[in-house]
This record gives sequence, structure tokens and C-alpha cells, in this order.
Amino acid sequence: MIFEKVRDLVADRLNHNIEDVTMEANLKEDLGADSFSYAEIGMLLEDSFNVTISDLDLDQFQTVGDLVHYLEQHVTEV
Repeated sequence: MIFEKVRDLVADRLNHNIEDVTMEANLKEDLGADSFSYAEIGMLLEDSFNVTISDLDLDQFQTVGDLVHYLEQHVTEV
């Protein structure tokens, strides 16, 4: 369930088909995210999952899977 929400959010924000947004997809290289996109995705994830993501953590995410794994560890209720 977390992956599907992340996939939909990332696909919408980065203007990609959901088929492009896989666990292995690199946010920058494959999906074209830039620093502004990262910040927006971070805020959208915080709102969607009721979680706080530090800037340090956000900077560490390279793939969609990184986002999903982080949320699986920090979200108590989906």
C-alpha cells in the first residue's frame, strides 16, 4: 500500500506514467527529479503519511524504493 501511494505521488509530481515509477527507479537519473522536486515530494509525503522527513534524510533518497523503505520504518498507520 505504501508503494502504491508513493508511486502515484511521484508519477504525478514528476509527470511520469506509473509504470515508470518502480522500486528501482532512480529519482534523479530515471525520473528527472531536481532539488525543487525533492522538496515538493518530501512535503507531499509528509502530508500523505503524517510523518516528518528531515532534510538530511530527504537528501539520502536515491530511488523510489528508498522512499518506500523509509516510510515503512517511520509510518505507524497508512
